[in-house]
Amino acid sequence: MAQLLLRGIELGEVEAVLFDKDGTLSISEPQLVTLAQARVFLCLDQVEERLRPALSELLHRAYGLRTQPHAADPAAAAICPAGITAVASRDHNLIATATALVQVGLGWPEALAISEQVFAQADAADARRAAGAAAGATSRTTEGLHDWLGRLQAAGVRCAVISNDDVAGIETFLSAHGLSAFFGAIWSAEHSPRKPDPAAVHALCALLGVSAARCALIGDANSDLRMAVAAGIPHQRALGYTAAWSAPPPLAEPHPRVHHWDELVLA
Repeated sequence: MAQLLLRGIELGEVEAVLFDKDGTLSISEPQLVTLAQARVFLCLDQVEERLRPALSELLHRAYGLRTQPHAADPAAAAICPAGITAVASRDHNLIATATALVQVGLGWPEALAISEQVFAQADAADARRAAGAAAGATSRTTEGLHDWLGRLQAAGVRCAVISNDDVAGIETFLSAHGLSAFFGAIWSAEHSPRKPDPAAVHALCALLGVSAARCALIGDANSDLRMAVAAGIPHQRALGYTAAWSAPPPLAEPHPRVHHWDELVLA
């Protein structure tokens, strides 16, 4: 097994590293902003004009859409790294959308039907899931990722993805960026149980043939880190990744933070 070090501090021996996707492997914020804005636009088009201001506010808050205060373009938008667009699964986002529609006066069956229609339309234009998407059409990889994965592979450390994206979204991203060969397994929102259930970590570890106690997990959300510790991954190897968002994610102390993949070393 390889010894994992972060900025020279030993974190222990590892057989495998489990990675979140959006906000860890990928810089997904621009695509997520576009997706959330499309969902807002399509929802507003489905309701009476008098309901649109209130619905727009509810959806922006639900999706974590916000204006960047220091952006050169005052209309530039960002995504809250802890919001549902960044962290939650598609179906949880859909339920939140239907709930917002109910709050402005629609009945639940109608709200759910509109949400399903809107999400289908928005998904059709989502570059992250486009069949055969070129690397330039998908989310970018985080800086230094290829080199870090290469070092893990050379050391015999297995890698896997644990994400609330669907299988198509994960596989499209990995394929488009030439990353598929680095990963031995994936666990998606279509698997059961899904994250942040600690049993998802155990199921993924079983696919890799390793124990959770011999793993590290790297993610950009507190739910990822709590899940890792609850599954038996040592606290010091539940690592928060900070470099993929325009505003750093609000990660809980005292989880170690990774600001660039070069900070991690194998010995």
